[in-house]
Amino acid sequence: MRRRRECSSCGHRFTTFERLERVPLFVRKRGGERQPYDRAKLRGGLARAAHKRPVPEAEIDSIVAGIETEAERAGGELPAPRIGEMCLEGLRRADRVAYLQFAAVYKHLDVDEVQVELARLAAEPRPIPDGTLLDEGPQIAVTGAGGSVRPERDPA
Repeated sequence: MRRRRECSSCGHRFTTFERLERVPLFVRKRGGERQPYDRAKLRGGLARAAHKRPVPEAEIDSIVAGIETEAERAGGELPAPRIGEMCLEGLRRADRVAYLQFAAVYKHLDVDEVQVELARLAAEPRPIPDGTLLDEGPQIAVTGAGGSVRPERDPA
């Protein structure tokens, strides 16, 4: 908020700016330690997952803002696993490949677990630009040459 003020003794006019002071946020790590929340660190992790993907910067900022809002509502502290899950939820909505990249690192997935997650993603209906869901019907995972997973239509 911007205010114009005047000194009562000399009459000099000046401008002051008032800002809402945010409560400091903290992250409760899995080991129980408490650490200051670092917006840049969180945003950097999301940006790395979405690198070279069609995820707008505003979408990443929206995910970060949602996490900060929940942390403020929770009294200024969130457990690290909750932050990770919120990141995964946001990336799943934004871009499934970015979600998979983040999940592989965050959940320490091995190749088999990545294939299972990929098959699960392939079975979900995808949102299209107008906001509706595109249901491609039942999907089955087929392992191709080199162990890659390709979703194919269920023949039934």
